Amino acid sequence: MISAREALDRLRAGNRRFASDVHAAAASPTQRRRDELAQTQEPFAIVLGCSDSRVPAEIVFDQGLGDLFVIRVAGNIVAPSQVGSVEFAAARFGTRLVVVMGHSQCGAIVATLDEMLGRGSSESMNLRAIVDRVRPSVEALLAGRGPVDRETLIDEAVRANVRVSVDHLRHGSELLERLIRKDGLRVVGAEYSLETGVVTFFDEG
Repeated sequence: MISAREALDRLRAGNRRFASDVHAAAASPTQRRRDELAQTQEPFAIVLGCSDSRVPAEIVFDQGLGDLFVIRVAGNIVAPSQVGSVEFAAARFGTRLVVVMGHSQCGAIVATLDEMLGRGSSESMNLRAIVDRVRPSVEALLAGRGPVDRETLIDEAVRANVRVSVDHLRHGSELLERLIRKDGLRVVGAEYSLETGVVTFFDEG
């Protein structure tokens, strides 16, 4: 299995291809590749991203079948099932890079901000469970701040939410902590721009 650094380089290169409309042949799987993957898989990166239909990780990073282990949930939140999914891939496949990827104009972030600013409320207990996971990162962002325009607030909240998820994965799992400490696992944050197609990595640890 390749190192976290090599995996990050591959994702960066793939996103550059995607953003410049130059796509690799790996994105079109052959029967031979399907046969190989029927026996085993070796994803080189784990991506925890949002369920938004405009942010499919395999396409955004111009990767093929079997290259990425992708976990998608609204707001790219980290709950026990997401932590367990990351643990599974990191331990079972030896994957050494985890990317938590948010995106511009995230609906879960907007819903959380609207609720906290008194502009709306969650329509069900299930939706509230997502908002409640996002809320702490937004609360910390709003604490002690003066007036700021809505778009800036959304942009900053997207990154704050990613950072909280990254921190949770780094410090909320004994298994992942051990892999980070002993086996070179890295957990990094990223933000995808709906407007440009570019992924910006940050909080690389």
